[in-house]
Amino acid sequence: MSISSPPAVTTAASPPSAAVPVLLNVNGIEVIYNHVILVLKGVSLQVPEGRIVAILGGNGAGKTTTLRAISNLLKGERGEVTKGSIELQGERIENLSPADLVKRGVIQVMEGRHCFAHLTIEENLLTGAYTRKSKGEIAANLEKVYNYFPRLKTRRTSQAAYTSGGEQQMCAIGRALMANPSMVLLDEPSMGLAPQIVEEVFNIVKDLNTREKVTFLLAEQNTNMALKYADYGYIMESGRVVMDGAARELASNEDVKEFYLGVGGGERKSFKDVKSYKRRKRWLA
Repeated sequence: MSISSPPAVTTAASPPSAAVPVLLNVNGIEVIYNHVILVLKGVSLQVPEGRIVAILGGNGAGKTTTLRAISNLLKGERGEVTKGSIELQGERIENLSPADLVKRGVIQVMEGRHCFAHLTIEENLLTGAYTRKSKGEIAANLEKVYNYFPRLKTRRTSQAAYTSGGEQQMCAIGRALMANPSMVLLDEPSMGLAPQIVEEVFNIVKDLNTREKVTFLLAEQNTNMALKYADYGYIMESGRVVMDGAARELASNEDVKEFYLGVGGGERKSFKDVKSYKRRKRWLA
């Protein structure tokens, strides 16, 4: 991505790395809610196998809708993919049920964590293994989750309702890992968490990616944190991808610094100032 040339709206997925097999390919999808409201307007992206890819943008950009389109969770909100295609390892998956996608290794960790409040931490984790048949494998996975999240092992008999937001986020990710996924869709993992806990969660995500080869596609408003850990990023506004590139390139891009990192002209701005600043017309072309 060249910083000096205007970034055009992405209409076809740009391969983050030609040398790495593509696990997920989202190709020009449109999503409509209630048969009327057009939310996604030709979104394309690729997720290479074994990488961390971030979808960035503010509220209403279309990040969560993109994840739900992939995991086929739109129907519960009266949404549907009306154009384009979604492929997992070259096979179209738009018409598969969420349960079928789980069996194929695609798991979504929802925004807001959604732990079962009346169940213990360990009971929550075990619900993630409902597709597994071998008790030995389930026990081994549970121990693996506890190795990555030792705090959960300490709190394993505590009801989820009485644990902290950080512990619930760890529980939600751990529950997804119990299904032995190949790819995790992670929606706003930093929401409502203290900065120290956010750093801890992202460190674990990176560790899982490196050691367990789990592929992550995460939607995140915390652009600075996401670009620190991701390999590649897509920036969305108003249901479109307006810029994409390697995480390091995006983090050093002047437009991204000004509009999403709160830095412009050598002076730090508040997020409110950045979001209300009139964007350059080429971003919305």
